[in-house]
Amino acid sequence: MNEPIFTAEAAEVALQSEDNQIRYYAAWWLGKHQVQESCAALCEALFDQRYRIPSGGYPLRRQAARALGQLKNRSAVEALIKACECDDFRLREAAIQALAAIGDERAIAPLLKMMQCDREQPYEALIEALATLKVDSCRSLIEPYLNNSSERIQCAAARYFYILTQQPKYLEHILKFLNHENMYLRWAAVFDLGAVAHHQAVEAILTATVPSSLKLLNLKRILENILDSGTSQKEISQSIFQAIDDLLIQV
Repeated sequence: MNEPIFTAEAAEVALQSEDNQIRYYAAWWLGKHQVQESCAALCEALFDQRYRIPSGGYPLRRQAARALGQLKNRSAVEALIKACECDDFRLREAAIQALAAIGDERAIAPLLKMMQCDREQPYEALIEALATLKVDSCRSLIEPYLNNSSERIQCAAARYFYILTQQPKYLEHILKFLNHENMYLRWAAVFDLGAVAHHQAVEAILTATVPSSLKLLNLKRILENILDSGTSQKEISQSIFQAIDDLLIQV
């Protein structure tokens, strides 16, 4: 099949194509358009054997995991947990991120097991997932990562502790990276702030040296967190709406 994909039906057919690039695009399309009916097919793609690159990774599996994270369908949880056992580091990372996006408590025990095993893990994604799921029982496991050699993992650990404790020192730990010379680290810090519904995070994002598109994306994440929580933070919400309006004018 070499025809453009415009419908969910066409995308599901393309997922079975002989052309690996078409299959990869189909998985992306199904996730982007949140086609819930494709959940079973995407779960099956998590264990695809046909598309493997010389370094050993599985691009289609990775994209299927990302798509499942966009669907946020709880019926994918068991398959994603199983995918976390694969040798493909990037697949494990994508599966962990998808489990965090879905937010099902069945993922907690497997994620904790990954934190404690001897295999090298995508610790940034793993710690962020435990923060999203608000797993309080692993503080002692995560605390050493506040001083990890990777600044991005440090930020993930600070994000975890701030979400669980609301202590300002952990927010400050993230804020200090907004002025880092490495732009990718600045971007990562902004994404960590996007997970924190705090007025200081909003102000820091607005003044950070990052593209306006990243500012908009993460202000939207903060706003969604506030609205989903059901808590009354009218002042912050109004300031975010105003900031988004101002940024849209600039873009």
